[in-house]
Amino acid sequence: MNFLVLLPLILFLALAMHIGWRARHQSQGNGSFISDYYIGNRTLGGFVLAMTTIATYGSVSSFVGGPGQAWSVGFGWLYMSAVQVTGLFLLFGILGKKMALVSRRINAVTVIDVLRARFGSDALAVTAAVIMVVFFISTMVAQFVGAANLFQAVTGYSYTWGLVIFGIAVILFTTVGGFRGVAFTDTLCGIVMLAGIVILGWSIFSAGGGLTNIMDTIRQQDPAMLTPTDNGGMPLGLYFTQWLLVGVFTFSLPQSVVRTMGFRDTHAMKNAMVSGTVIIGAMMIGVTALGVFSRGILTEPLSTYGTVDNIIPAVIAATMPPWLAGIEIVGPIAASISTVSSLLIAASSALIKDLWLHHCQVKKKQVKEHTIERSSQYITFGIGVIVFLCAINPPSVIWRINMFAFGGLETAFCWVLLLGLFWKRANATGALISMIGGDVVYCLCMAIGFRPFGLHQIVIGAVISLIGMIVGSLIGKPSSKFAMDVFFPQESYSKTEQQH
Repeated sequence: MNFLVLLPLILFLALAMHIGWRARHQSQGNGSFISDYYIGNRTLGGFVLAMTTIATYGSVSSFVGGPGQAWSVGFGWLYMSAVQVTGLFLLFGILGKKMALVSRRINAVTVIDVLRARFGSDALAVTAAVIMVVFFISTMVAQFVGAANLFQAVTGYSYTWGLVIFGIAVILFTTVGGFRGVAFTDTLCGIVMLAGIVILGWSIFSAGGGLTNIMDTIRQQDPAMLTPTDNGGMPLGLYFTQWLLVGVFTFSLPQSVVRTMGFRDTHAMKNAMVSGTVIIGAMMIGVTALGVFSRGILTEPLSTYGTVDNIIPAVIAATMPPWLAGIEIVGPIAASISTVSSLLIAASSALIKDLWLHHCQVKKKQVKEHTIERSSQYITFGIGVIVFLCAINPPSVIWRINMFAFGGLETAFCWVLLLGLFWKRANATGALISMIGGDVVYCLCMAIGFRPFGLHQIVIGAVISLIGMIVGSLIGKPSSKFAMDVFFPQESYSKTEQQH
């Protein structure tokens, strides 16, 4: 146990809390509390928008579990992970402009606000909120566990101490900072994550004697790791489904979609799309490649280290002095913090804005701004505490938990968002069947391990969800005129002109 290992982390957490508090404090008074706390008053510039979206997408599984799996599989895992470079490009390219225009038109501050306006269904809004909170909590538990495990492996302090330090910090600065505070803290986290990748790469290549020696070691240990398929360990079906899971469908993750509602203008969005694509490519491909190169350092069987989640902590402990290890662990922990903070805000908004305040509005009950502020912060804090308690008895293999949550959210929201925004015939019947049917089938297939042709369950869930959306929309009642005017104003205007 060495305090030098803890010092960089403590300084980083203190700085993150300060930045979060300052960002929120500076934005107060520029709009309503709801707009400020949950969407940052739509003031994010290009760089901050890019970094907060990247930091939300990248998690502890990206920096610990994913590279650990790459250590086990080889370059095939790297080739599969390369699809992550498309994440921001697809998000802002497909949904960015339309979500920004619609959300401003109806003054929406959450994804569920947009869905309620498009489909006019409270049942859909409640279903979406429940799905978001359940899968968000699953993801946050994985982040808490990953950060605490990393803390324990590198510092020598207990898992519980790591959980307490991480939990207190992230819950407090998210509760106080709100969306804008989280966005600016995410920017800091993204910068630290990039620095962590550079430090880890330098340590691996120094300890392994350079790239040539590392590659020679890998070739001697397991030459199949150098092939795209790992001699059958990475079948083409896995490539296809993982490309969908961590690449193509990620544009529909609600924690990322809400970022499309918070930027300042189109120029900021375009800058975020370009710069974000470059940064996320360097980050995700870089850290996964380092996982492969770690095989040149850690040459023992996997049983020696326990699970793949322990590979990167073992590399850090084996190749760095305590003071540098203390700096290095800030990067993966920053990834955990950025993901948890974003999900806490999104989960809180689903309960406060989309359920409670909407219910009060329907019942024509007036709620004071002060009450909304306190309730939002209490709910954010409460969800954080629930996640903390769930993480006390940690589940194993965090990247699998993360991927399960990704699949559940993508199945529920992909076609509902995509067809809802761009297909006029889409309606509430189709959206409900799509969201509920797709997720029920997905979870059942995950529970029983059903994988036809070796494909991941996301394929089954996505297909059922798409079929449900199309069939339900064709047999259900058309959407309201209000929805058509808001989401397809040019088409509605042209139709009115023709009628007159």
